[in-house]
Amino acid sequence: MKSFSPLAIVLASLLIALRVYAQTSASPSPEAAQIAATPATAASPNETAISFAELAQKPELVTRLEIFLDQRSFSPGKIDGHWSDFCAKALQSYQLAQGQPATGKLEPAILREMNQISPLYVSYQFNENDFRYVGKAPRRPVAQSRVKSMPYRSILGFVAERYHSDEKFLRSLNAGRNLNALKPGDVVRVPNVTPFQIETLHPVENLPPNPALAARTIKVDTRSRLLDVMEGDKIIGSYPVTPGSRQLPAPIGTWKIVRVTLLPWFRWDREMLNHGKRSSNFHNIPPGPRNPVGIAWIGLDKKGIGIHGTDNPAMIGQSASHGCIRLANWDADRVAKQVTDGVNVQIF
Repeated sequence: MKSFSPLAIVLASLLIALRVYAQTSASPSPEAAQIAATPATAASPNETAISFAELAQKPELVTRLEIFLDQRSFSPGKIDGHWSDFCAKALQSYQLAQGQPATGKLEPAILREMNQISPLYVSYQFNENDFRYVGKAPRRPVAQSRVKSMPYRSILGFVAERYHSDEKFLRSLNAGRNLNALKPGDVVRVPNVTPFQIETLHPVENLPPNPALAARTIKVDTRSRLLDVMEGDKIIGSYPVTPGSRQLPAPIGTWKIVRVTLLPWFRWDREMLNHGKRSSNFHNIPPGPRNPVGIAWIGLDKKGIGIHGTDNPAMIGQSASHGCIRLANWDADRVAKQVTDGVNVQIF
């Protein structure tokens, strides 16, 4: 048998490889042509949708989904890494807004979009000004009416609301840190969402009308506990709400926005809250993030009824409001910027 040197074997292998390359480059196979024509975002045969039941068992994936939806103004409520009814509804609303069927599953196309979020978490460094928004905020109306403002009760509450998060979630995200003893210069890890910046808000009795927003519509589904902002037939934002109570349900019908107030005062009147009628026994509560109506009041042409923020974002969708539509402050801030006087509000 004739033997070949190692160098000859290497050269022969290279020649064969070059021939194969030349042939496949000159006339690609149908499979190769199909791959070249397939967009980078197309699903591979191995990709499958993830059911809601499966999602509930994957907290890291749920957190990524919550951040993804929040970034697009389809609010899942507070970010906490726990699968919830609001997260499911936000995903389905987002699917509908994209012209996709609300399948009840996390589809591969959205999963690929989610995986492009980078970084998932960012750092926030506290400054001295942040602590100006923390202080004494009484819980009883009489005492509330005697203070100058209704600030956050803790710096943890400040940063949790800033990044649309549950306080317990931030504690787990910053394990080993004492979040009760934060000071200027300290850095914490937070979700990568557009921050709600309380420092940019200033008291405004009624925002000037914005004709560019006048054709929009708000739809409030009292059963699903969702508020959708519509541009024609397209959902441009969806937010969880507390819509009234059994005693004073949100008024069914079509109303109009007559006022958008930032950092409102709140007139606390037990008769008005319980029976919808004003009395002479009331307390005026000053503005602030822990004012009972939060950081915004979007008044309707229905006496005493409005869309507003809250002093307790953790309870959105769980506790009752007195006929009004209650949102987390970060969502109330977004809605206030998406609508204007004259916008129709359909409550059903």
